[in-house]
Amino acid sequence: MKSIDRYMARLIALPLIANLIIAAMLLVLDRIRLLLEFVAAEGGPVSVVWRMLANLLPEYLGLGIPIGLLLGILLAFRRLSTSSELDVMRAVGMSYPRMLLVPYMFTIGLGLVNFAIVGYIQPRARYAYEQLRYELRSGALGASIKVGEFTHFPNGAVVRIERSRDGGRNLSGIFVNYEDKNHTQYSASAERGQFLATDDPDTIIFRLTNGTLINNAPGFVTPRVLTFTSHDLPIPLPKYENFRTRGGRNLELTLPELAKIGRDRTAAEPLRDTSRAAFHFRVVEVTSMLLLPMLALALGVPPKRSTSALGVFLSIVMIVTYHKVNEYAQAVGGAGRIDPIPALWIPFAIFTGLVLWMFYTIAFVPGGQPIGALERVADKVSSWIRRRLPGRRKSAA
Repeated sequence: MKSIDRYMARLIALPLIANLIIAAMLLVLDRIRLLLEFVAAEGGPVSVVWRMLANLLPEYLGLGIPIGLLLGILLAFRRLSTSSELDVMRAVGMSYPRMLLVPYMFTIGLGLVNFAIVGYIQPRARYAYEQLRYELRSGALGASIKVGEFTHFPNGAVVRIERSRDGGRNLSGIFVNYEDKNHTQYSASAERGQFLATDDPDTIIFRLTNGTLINNAPGFVTPRVLTFTSHDLPIPLPKYENFRTRGGRNLELTLPELAKIGRDRTAAEPLRDTSRAAFHFRVVEVTSMLLLPMLALALGVPPKRSTSALGVFLSIVMIVTYHKVNEYAQAVGGAGRIDPIPALWIPFAIFTGLVLWMFYTIAFVPGGQPIGALERVADKVSSWIRRRLPGRRKSAA
């Protein structure tokens, strides 16, 4: 690799990594508050939040990697242009296609990573995320008893705990009502309590300390009341159904699985449509990454004597808009209203044509600037706004 290529690689790597981390963090922060509220409402441990976020990260990287790649390459070319290094490189005979050698090396590497994520890693991570949600809702993560609320167990057991300390190991202010298989009822209140495991995985022992027990059975004339210093009360645990198998949704299917269902003539037509739409959506999203270096070059080089950041703003708008168009096309194709292939590949062809035109204009048209008109409009608008600022009017006077 030549020194100029190593220099280009350094220019691209830093903003690429920074933008990738920032994009991922912004997408994660959008969800972390909702996850914290959900886990707190279900009474689950805080560690579950980080496990759920880890399973959502591949989904966020599916969009974060293209955005980070685009901005990394764009900011590198913008720096070369504003520092006049780009003019020197052009003067020594280095063409724009040659400058894209290093950006395409990054693109191919990240494209393979993104293909592995959206094709294989993301579906399994999504399934693991849904499984954690199910376990939280069912209480399988030990989140079934909430402080200050009545918690119902199988066979009529009801438990209420006033205070919990030391991570649930020290419980106080306890009320328990329990009925066994013989319809014998037990009601107990105790100062302290502790849950203990048993050899039976379906039963736990609730050891109560310093309390009162009321025992009532069908043959008793009056309930029996006794005080105790220690009493072990067996409580049956709920029976949890196994979580569904992976593949209940298209998000949980890998690319080979989607392709297999899409070709299966014996499958239901709605299932084939949604599978084909999801398959082509993922392929189009990954293939679109091959256009990002040319788009970044076209938008990263501002007009001469201009330091406008319009290209940076426009690049984000274009990539996000194109992603939303693909999502809409996937929904329409999955609903069976249009075949998924034209629904997703026609917007790709239009986007490709636009990017190729922008790259041809800046690379092969003398003095060409694909967003030159937009730059002039932006300059006029910014000048108009500056002239009407209060501080500007006073200084002019």
